[in-house]
Parts: sequence; C-alpha cells; structure tokens
Amino acid sequence: MDNHLYNLFSQIVQNRRSIYRIRKFYLKDATRCQRCKDLWQKILKNKEEETKLLIEVLKAHKF
Repeated sequence: MDNHLYNLFSQIVQNRRSIYRIRKFYLKDATRCQRCKDLWQKILKNKEEETKLLIEVLKAHKF
C-alpha cells in the first residue's frame, strides 16, 4: 500500500476513535455546560464530515 493511502486510512481510524469518544464520553460529561456541549457537537460534526471525505478519497483510489 502506498504511504499516502495508508495515511488516509490511518486518519479515518483516528477520526472514528475520536467520534466514538465524543459520543460515548465527552458529550455526556459536558451536560452541565451548554457551551462545552455545543463545542463537542460542532467537533463531532466536523469529524464526521472529514471522515466522509477521507472515505470518498479512498474509494476514488479504488481502495
């Protein structure tokens, strides 16, 4: 596998781990602070969009 494809795949894994932690822990921990909860929701949305884009690029490489 080419290194740049490995990097894309590795970033997808990292993002998915972050998405899991945000959903499972960070949002629940921020229930008392709306500002923090809003921040985590925004980060979650960005991570999901970034992951979708990374997957599209990998598919374009027929990976």
